[in-house]
Amino acid sequence: MNNEKSNDIEITMKKKSNNEKLGYPFRAWAIWLLSAGFMFYKYVLEVSPSVMTSTLMKTFQMGGVELGNLAACYFYAYLLLQIPAGMLLDRFGPRKTTTLAIALCAAGSLVFAGAESVFVAGIGRFLTGVGAAFAAVNCLKLIANWFPFRQFAFMAGLMMTMAMLGAVGGQAPLAAFIQMMDWRYALSVIGIAGLILAGIFWFVVRDQSPDHNRERHIASDRISLFDSLKQVFKSPQSWWLSVYSGFAFAPVMVFGGLWGVSFISQSFELSHNMSAQMVSLIFIGFAVGAPVFGWFSDWLGRRRIVMFWGTLIALIAITSVIYAPGISTPILAISLFVFGFSISSFLLCFTMIREINLPILAATAIGFMNAFDALLGACSDPLTGLFLDSGWDGKLLDGARIFSVAAYKMAFLTLPAFLLLSLMVLLKIKETHCKPTYPTSLP
Repeated sequence: MNNEKSNDIEITMKKKSNNEKLGYPFRAWAIWLLSAGFMFYKYVLEVSPSVMTSTLMKTFQMGGVELGNLAACYFYAYLLLQIPAGMLLDRFGPRKTTTLAIALCAAGSLVFAGAESVFVAGIGRFLTGVGAAFAAVNCLKLIANWFPFRQFAFMAGLMMTMAMLGAVGGQAPLAAFIQMMDWRYALSVIGIAGLILAGIFWFVVRDQSPDHNRERHIASDRISLFDSLKQVFKSPQSWWLSVYSGFAFAPVMVFGGLWGVSFISQSFELSHNMSAQMVSLIFIGFAVGAPVFGWFSDWLGRRRIVMFWGTLIALIAITSVIYAPGISTPILAISLFVFGFSISSFLLCFTMIREINLPILAATAIGFMNAFDALLGACSDPLTGLFLDSGWDGKLLDGARIFSVAAYKMAFLTLPAFLLLSLMVLLKIKETHCKPTYPTSLP
């Protein structure tokens, strides 16, 4: 009798396991889509100030430094939360942690939309950054938990495709929406959409796949939050990869995330909407390049050389946009696309940092790397604003400061400098040959 009952239980368990595996591919892609959707949402909000520079300066009566600091409030929060975000995701899992993060991101947008002072707007922007800090780490963590190891670079590339489409949405489409309605109304709608996304995320997402090998990935209760951070800190390659990532991505955020639209309007005498479309080409190029470089790197069996050539071509492209004389509009469009396409190769460093750290440390290591991206972003926006204010000739339009092309060119000297520094740091990074190089167990 006991044997029959035992057999019935075993058959039931097998059926349950088979049913779980039958639904596995659909669930995995649904989870990825929601996680990538959060990345899309994050980037819409991240780059949104770039199409509202004049409006925000007029609304809050501010100059370039103040606007840079307001935009950077997002990066201040992003910087502070990156490492804790990775540790919390490793410890408590993506479902609970990220649902709260999406809700915070949406709440920040609503606060910003209703702000009547720079201080309240800064709080809204900061809250958005707090939630957004979990987006990339969450998506990469869930890719690691739901997809085979060999697919990580390609899936991470697809993730960035969704992210950059969000950045595109935060450019010309958002500019048109604001022009048609109002910037406060637009951000309110975006905030409500975020609350809906948080609800769907909670009901659909699960932390790991049914056949996720927990022994191979080391259960999270065997390593404390402090020890996980210590393991990442002890890795020199984690540091070099993170520094490279920060310097490589900063020009995208400075030019594409805040100042590029107004520069193109001034330098190339294009309308605001046309300038926003031009800047969108950076993110379209990034969206195309990210999975291409992930696939190509896997096919080649090398990461570092791909990152080197991609960064070098990006340096040439953005330098041409800013400093080359007499560029026509078609060449400008091509150069911006090439810049975005080429710099997307930097994303391979996220795959590399996973290849050199134990899987249970994946989110902590990625959060550590993202902290450098946030640090450079937090410093670069106000620094650019400071340079612009120092070169301002006193010209105003409807109460907003208008900066000269010469002032922009001086302020943008940091962009090629950052990319040159990233190329120098690449020399310190060791090739992984697209294979895991972490130890089999914790020391």
